[in-house]
Amino acid sequence: MIITVASYNIHRGAGLDRCVNLERIAEVLGEVGADLAGLQEVFLPQAELLADRLGMGLAMGPTKTAGRLPYGNAVLTRLPILNSHTFDLSWARREPRGGIRLDVPLRDRLVHVFNVHFGLKVRERADQVRTLVGEHILRDDLTGHRILIGDLNEWYPGPVGRLLRRELHGPGMRRTHPAPIPLFPLDRIYWDHDLVCEGFYVHRSRLARVASDHLPVVARLRLADQRD
Repeated sequence: MIITVASYNIHRGAGLDRCVNLERIAEVLGEVGADLAGLQEVFLPQAELLADRLGMGLAMGPTKTAGRLPYGNAVLTRLPILNSHTFDLSWARREPRGGIRLDVPLRDRLVHVFNVHFGLKVRERADQVRTLVGEHILRDDLTGHRILIGDLNEWYPGPVGRLLRRELHGPGMRRTHPAPIPLFPLDRIYWDHDLVCEGFYVHRSRLARVASDHLPVVARLRLADQRD
């Protein structure tokens, strides 16, 4: 069984024309056809609208309240949600950051999906990835296969990618930001070594180039000992 996984910073639904248009975001996600889509910079009502529009389940991981609305990360899924919880990655007095873990079944196996959004400063990101790995968020109470998706805000090869590649499989980075002419590989997907990648790419449709300031990054994964 192959599953399609995507990471997409939707920029609160605001496109390059500065108009908030969730229909465009939904259409881009429909083009990708992901079974699991990690979203960053999303309000709860927006995530609910997208889930309803796409006929997917939703797990929300707020990191703060903005305009009285929960805001942060979300995961849309076509697989049943067995469990979900959030974790804090905030650093010093910087903007609150965090992640969400979602447990879903994949045939007779369990998959743990982590969706994160790291900070803008180098020291902030380095501390956040150490928290993620060193404090065992990526290890404790896990019995299945791990997939990590998110906007890591690492503009060049650095400590975040190096540490994550020691823990998980790290594909070659793909440029995703800014969307019209991407220069920086901010958006990433990593996975356990017992998952096999059947395809890894940035979705570059005409609509994706204007719907957000990020492009979605996509991986097609299967279990190493299973084929369709």
